[in-house]
Amino acid sequence: MSRWRELTGGTSGQDYAARFADLARSGKDVHGEARFCTALVPAGARVLDAGCGTGRVMIRLAELGYDCVGVDLDASMLAVAQRQAPELPWFQADLAGFEPDALGVAADFDLVLAAGNVFPLLAAGTEATVVRRLAAALRPGGLLAAGFGLDEAHLPVPPGITLAEYDDCCAAAGLALIDRFATWDADPYDGGGYAVSVHRR
Repeated sequence: MSRWRELTGGTSGQDYAARFADLARSGKDVHGEARFCTALVPAGARVLDAGCGTGRVMIRLAELGYDCVGVDLDASMLAVAQRQAPELPWFQADLAGFEPDALGVAADFDLVLAAGNVFPLLAAGTEATVVRRLAAALRPGGLLAAGFGLDEAHLPVPPGITLAEYDDCCAAAGLALIDRFATWDADPYDGGGYAVSVHRR
């Protein structure tokens, strides 16, 4: 069982969406991840939102002209995404068993995005498998961008993967680190408790 399911019971979609809606209404910027992606690949690029949740990032990217596919295991989160953007392709799937072909999706993404603490919330022991699956969905030269917390201050669960372990998973999957930041606003990484890493296939 994933740490996310243990944490939420798979029923938190509506509450999760409401929290971000409240932030947006209060004037907070809720599109940092999407803006980060636009700096990596041009409009029209194919983007896989791995662990897409309620679709906040993917819907924004689609509005900006990106060709997006969303995948998540949590049906309650996907239900919100499908209500908000029924025209977009949403799939329920476990990233540890993700096979684009089985979903009728071409495995030639320019960018795979894993935002929202996807890796620390996976089922323990599946991190390397998930990286391998996501890497296989990239075209040659494609990018994997993943942002996640590294300590208890940045996570709703005990830390599950270190940056060194994540980099080892990426290297084993044929991915090379090209940049690392402290935030989705591309602030320089200084060894803090949150990191956004960009690897290239």
